[in-house]
Amino acid sequence: MIFNSLPFLLFFTVVFFLYWFVGEKNVKVQNWILLLANCFFYGYASLKMLPVILIATLLFYYIGLKIEHAYDNPDSEQAEKTGSRWTTFGIVIGVGVLLYFKYFNFFIESFISLFSLFGLQSNWHTLHIIMPLGISFFTFRLLAYVLDVNHGKQHAETDFVRFAVYVSFFPCILSGPIDRPQFIKQLGKLRVFRFETAQDAVYQFLWGLFKKVVIADNCASYVDAAWNNIDGSDASTLCLAAFLYAFELYADFSGYSDMAIAVGKGLGLKITDNFRTPFFALNIADFWRRWHISLTQWMTDYVFMPLNLSFRKNGKAGIIMAIIINFLIVGMWHGDSWIFALYGLYHGLLFVPLILSGAFYQMPKIQVYEHLNLPKPKDFGRILLTFLLVTLGFILFRADSLTHFAQYLTSMCKMSLFTMPLVRSALTRTLLFTLIMIVVEWLLRDKPHPFAVQNHPLACRIIYIYVLIFCILEYAGDAQSFIYFQF
Repeated sequence: MIFNSLPFLLFFTVVFFLYWFVGEKNVKVQNWILLLANCFFYGYASLKMLPVILIATLLFYYIGLKIEHAYDNPDSEQAEKTGSRWTTFGIVIGVGVLLYFKYFNFFIESFISLFSLFGLQSNWHTLHIIMPLGISFFTFRLLAYVLDVNHGKQHAETDFVRFAVYVSFFPCILSGPIDRPQFIKQLGKLRVFRFETAQDAVYQFLWGLFKKVVIADNCASYVDAAWNNIDGSDASTLCLAAFLYAFELYADFSGYSDMAIAVGKGLGLKITDNFRTPFFALNIADFWRRWHISLTQWMTDYVFMPLNLSFRKNGKAGIIMAIIINFLIVGMWHGDSWIFALYGLYHGLLFVPLILSGAFYQMPKIQVYEHLNLPKPKDFGRILLTFLLVTLGFILFRADSLTHFAQYLTSMCKMSLFTMPLVRSALTRTLLFTLIMIVVEWLLRDKPHPFAVQNHPLACRIIYIYVLIFCILEYAGDAQSFIYFQF
């Protein structure tokens, strides 16, 4: 059940009216409605895997209570040991679930390949393992919870329904954003319907839907055609496909995030932001502060900072080691393939010049000509360079293997590089809509989202909605699954 589908529209309509009319004056009723909606939504997508998330939720709920109970012990030394044991147990279970369902066959195949290099035969076999949808997202929620309870940043939740809603919140369960345990606090308060908030949610949802079906899905048609016929495509076609894939990935994932945030907003709940105009980043560190923000912040707090603290005595070399390990994990989080590890390593290495120059911790701001509202040449060059580096990384991200990646790069460097690709009306329209998205996001880059227009005149708002709906209905591409569902 995806956001841009009739079943979801019917599902959300039922949930919306039950939530606001039946649960209008009772927070417990609201939470129960959300929990049942979460179970139905996830069961509709993967009924066989529903017990996995329910059991994991029960187990981590219990672990959180045991950690907090341990620190109630007046013997602080014993309390720390007991709390650490339960925290370690939670981490082992959380990481173990992720490794088993997502990486077990990958490790088996890697060992078999390694042994074969030395002429050794292995009778190991892979298993037919069905990966639960959204496992990378809900396991990170669970791990964040036990770590925050252990560090005293979060009280263990005593209300199981609230905790279960946090873990399985249906707008975010399949592709994020990855909310932190502080989200639970919202579930302890009665949500009150506000027309202005609901109106803003509609605008943001339509903007996300526009990016998904008009930009991402149309880009996908051209990109897939190029990737499926690398040898038969000229270099200019492959270069254009590489750039379009960057926009496809962004429009697809940020479009999903916008819709998820809007759905949460429609239920009176704030979901963490996940994108902040990443293609206007001035360097690779700035890019990751703007791209998949919830994952970046999670990795920074729970992986990079502890590693950086451990390696601090090694100076800049220690920071480099910490950042590379961090991004190797970021890469592997995306999938069970060495190509994702290389993708993470690539981004980790891009940080090295920033660390050596001391620019790593700086928060750059784009310098613009005030009257023209355009970036100054130096910053425009930095934006363009960062985009080119990111696009190159996305070619690696899209490839099935290192050989596939090398084949694409080699074909991009053919002598036909400067020939014009065949321009079709559908491609021209896709490029035009992509340009519109870039311009709109640049002009409204300081807003929470480009269509935060509640203060605009009513006539303008009606026009905005009409134009978005018309484009969605008239120019939607062939339906494509959300890219991040596979992770």
